[in-house]
Amino acid sequence: MRFLILTQYFPPETGAAQVRLKELAKGLQRQGHEVVVVTAFPNHPSGIIPEKYRGYWSMKDEVEGLTVYRTWVYPVQRGHFWKRLLNYFSFTFSSLWGILKAGPCDVLFVESPPLFLGMTAVLGSRIKRAQLVFNVSDLWPESAVALGLVTNKTMIRMTEALETWLYNRSWKLSAVTLGIRDTWLKRGIPAKKISFLPNGVNLELFRSLPPDEEMKERLGLIDKFVLVYTGTMGYAQGLETILEAAKILSSEPHYHFLFLGDGTEKPKLEVMAEEMKLTNVQFLGFQPVTDMPRYLSLAAGSIIPLKKLKLFEGARPSKMFPAMGCAVPVIYSGEGEAVELIKEAGAGLTVEPENPIEMAKAIRSLYELSDQGKSMGENGRRYVEEHYSWDSIVSKWLQELK
Repeated sequence: MRFLILTQYFPPETGAAQVRLKELAKGLQRQGHEVVVVTAFPNHPSGIIPEKYRGYWSMKDEVEGLTVYRTWVYPVQRGHFWKRLLNYFSFTFSSLWGILKAGPCDVLFVESPPLFLGMTAVLGSRIKRAQLVFNVSDLWPESAVALGLVTNKTMIRMTEALETWLYNRSWKLSAVTLGIRDTWLKRGIPAKKISFLPNGVNLELFRSLPPDEEMKERLGLIDKFVLVYTGTMGYAQGLETILEAAKILSSEPHYHFLFLGDGTEKPKLEVMAEEMKLTNVQFLGFQPVTDMPRYLSLAAGSIIPLKKLKLFEGARPSKMFPAMGCAVPVIYSGEGEAVELIKEAGAGLTVEPENPIEMAKAIRSLYELSDQGKSMGENGRRYVEEHYSWDSIVSKWLQELK
């Protein structure tokens, strides 16, 4: 089959969606399918388009052997809500040009959010006479309303109506989590219309490595028990909990916290750490995906927090899987689907969300467990080898499409 993947976000940008969609595309290629990607010029999360992409309306590109058509987008970093909408709508309109340039396809796969991109996908699928697969990694507007990011009742009603319209015009709905799938089933969407495409892990890249001694010395981490947070620093993650746990443990100098990533909350978190005089916390910014196994080789644990919201009971943060692939124990601060996965895998410890006291206790427990903590990491590696390699995920997903 010939697949066209339509997404606003794609490498060289970093992030969960970017990694997942690249691995999906490469997995489809390995299984003998043709794949082309239509995406925006890279700009997330910095709001800056790299120099090689500036000044163009569209461009044919290549990413790891994948053919990629890029079209214009209005870049924005941490702007006003309406600027963010302009960012979404600019690609919603320009991406149709990329679809027209991308050649024939049998399946048009669109990533949501942003929800609005689905309108282009419906039109593009009709032009191409292709089956439309609507892939949802975050229910919208439901999640935006739950987080308080959208409060205008008229806009909520309009986006809910758009969501229903897009679902009705899709051949298949594809869910990234079981929570999203179960929500659709409760809404009365037939099970035969739903497929499951979870996050996974590149097991060749993310593997257990001996501690990188050069990096450990450069970062001043000799004799430290290192806890890492990797990924987006947004409101949903509730990263203040990690800083508060770091404050509780600040009198025990062997504990050290590394934050790897960027996002809207990062400036606030840096100010908060400075005001709390946390000498046991470092912010290192976004790092190349290929370097992440080196950083994880230094880690005694990977902390993955979420806000205490019912919405997140159906979440399974993608950052769990690289940590498990690298045989690093997970400390998950959340509820629901991800908790059950970690317990089933025996891959770490789980604590109540937004509870820094419980998080600090879990960190101490991991330190005291020593060999048992190492076993948790090994359990996690075995679990993702059995269930979450990209080839197995893509193969199962294709079977569901059929």
